[in-house]
Amino acid sequence: MRSLFHLFPSALSDDELQIIETAAQAVTEQDGIVFSTAENSQTLRRSKIKWLKDEAIRQLLWRYVDEANQASFDVDVTSKADMQYTIYDSAQSDHYDWHHDVHWSSQDDRDRKLSVTVQLSDPQSYQGGAFEFDEVKTTANFSEKGSVLVFPSYLSHKVHAVTAGQRRSLVAWFFGPRWR
Repeated sequence: MRSLFHLFPSALSDDELQIIETAAQAVTEQDGIVFSTAENSQTLRRSKIKWLKDEAIRQLLWRYVDEANQASFDVDVTSKADMQYTIYDSAQSDHYDWHHDVHWSSQDDRDRKLSVTVQLSDPQSYQGGAFEFDEVKTTANFSEKGSVLVFPSYLSHKVHAVTAGQRRSLVAWFFGPRWR
């Protein structure tokens, strides 16, 4: 059945989540950025990020992407992905306002086709930080620890400001031939 998103609630085990956390500990933290330098980056996005290159994590995510794609999207996508560990901290009111994940002005021969968000934090450890779609109205709970959310990268979405504690997530973008 076609759907605009595919949610796997609490899909990843504590051991799988620890693999992601361990990989992130080995990578240098940097400020989150956006595609356009014309926009005030801190107005649109404030977070810390770490780029992960771990093949085992990419393969773990690919299982969910492939299943979601077969069940819901049927887009031309490969297992090639970029992965970003993201930290939203309440001390800075970290957030990511409305955006989509396709870099439409890229001159690359491939586009982000399917986006993935993995909830790493226990929802009791922070306040705020809700994930929301613009075009899709749903009551689905995206905040359960270990949940894997897969959706087309062109859907507009946001992460509300974290008002207490810290929200951590792993996001990934799986590529395919340019959208047409």
